[in-house]
Amino acid sequence: MELTAILTTLIIGAIAGWLAGVIVRGGGFGLLGNIILGIVGAFVAGWLFPRLGISLGAGVIGSIVHATIGAVIILAIVTLIKRA
Repeated sequence: MELTAILTTLIIGAIAGWLAGVIVRGGGFGLLGNIILGIVGAFVAGWLFPRLGISLGAGVIGSIVHATIGAVIILAIVTLIKRA
């Protein structure tokens, strides 16, 4: 990945992490923790969704939607593990 792609993924992941924290209430890890999970979710979604043939749109909005879905999935999994 190029540096600009990595920086873009980090910024979009931060936005997605914040959104995931809003969507998954009670399962968050605070603002910073959710942002970190969002960044991980953005990388996971960026890798997984094209391989599954999933595309919800192009551009920045599509990237935020993908990353938010990835972050919600990761946040839900981490919350389940944390409660167990």
